[in-house]
Amino acid sequence: MQIVLWKEQNTEYFFLYNSLLLHVSYINRNIYETVFLIYSFFLISFSCAQAQEQEVVVSDFCHSLTPLGRILETEDYYVWCVSPIYDEQGLVHVFYSRWPSTYGMGGWIRACEIAHAVAGCPEGPYEYVETVLAPRPGFWDATSCHNPHIQYVDGRYCLFYMGNSNGRTDTKRIGMATATSLCGPWERADEPLLETGPEGSWDDHCTTNPAFLKHPDGRYMLYYKSWNHVEYTNEQQGIRGNRKYGLALSDKPEGPYIRYEGNPVVDLSGYGNNRQVEDAYVWQQEGKFCMLMWDMGFVNHEVGLYFESENGTDWGKPQIAWWSAQEYLEEPPAPSHLKRYGRFERPQLLMKEGKPAYLFNAIQGGTYMTAFGFVFRIGEKGKE
Repeated sequence: MQIVLWKEQNTEYFFLYNSLLLHVSYINRNIYETVFLIYSFFLISFSCAQAQEQEVVVSDFCHSLTPLGRILETEDYYVWCVSPIYDEQGLVHVFYSRWPSTYGMGGWIRACEIAHAVAGCPEGPYEYVETVLAPRPGFWDATSCHNPHIQYVDGRYCLFYMGNSNGRTDTKRIGMATATSLCGPWERADEPLLETGPEGSWDDHCTTNPAFLKHPDGRYMLYYKSWNHVEYTNEQQGIRGNRKYGLALSDKPEGPYIRYEGNPVVDLSGYGNNRQVEDAYVWQQEGKFCMLMWDMGFVNHEVGLYFESENGTDWGKPQIAWWSAQEYLEEPPAPSHLKRYGRFERPQLLMKEGKPAYLFNAIQGGTYMTAFGFVFRIGEKGKE
């Protein structure tokens, strides 16, 4: 088991420490100033020594990854959120977010559609088939369709996704489209699967980034990301709000979904410094529940996180699921217009015989310096 260490340190101490050293060097002072400076020096040194140090386990999942490369590089488009599935012939179908590059990275929330492509193997090349979900004026998904998550459930294909109606985050809602074939036709619901929580609750801002799982007892589990509206609105610096994950349960894939009483089921805010996560993918393996997420500050903003649970509601401490992009591929310097450069986000798994076979992520850069998919093969620990 590999363990890495990360340290949480208040950098304000170091700025003050350096200022004191300069003060000592350049000004004449009396005995009182000298005593004060010595006292401050030891106080600051003690505070720095108290910097929190934590152990973070590197998961077996991380050790099993072999990078295969980028997919779906499409001129004039940003590509994100690539969700894969095998068909009965062994072809790989992906449902992915895309929007015109003229919108920049921000187009995901105000000009995004969900497209369908097919390949003979996970690393491609992929052939675009059609756009399956586009914004619908006058509906809850009027300005964006994003975050596709494809599942085969009880004899039909369920395509979960996020839509919004005003080009902003406060109308993001989770919906679903269904079909008996991966080639459609797709029938989508006129209403979202899950609305926000009551005013003042942790999840009263939106419901988004769906992950779905059928529980062994027959219930349907819909995991969703959200945060508090007032915190998001009032925060002026850094990442606004604190993203957590909740769970809603239903007797049918199309709902109605009832919130789990113990929500949120994933909450990293207790670690301090506004640590949070997003982009969950959940599956079952060897009698346990497993979850992948993109890290938003537990370790840093460049790695992925892996969680385990015995029941799907009580999740253990996160482990590292993947490293930053520089550990897997050589990239040119980051261009100024790509702020998420060098990291893998939005994990989705290609399952084979009930086990994870390939990891699909989204990453910026590539041939056109926009954004595309990326594929890892998943093998035994220490082997390709």
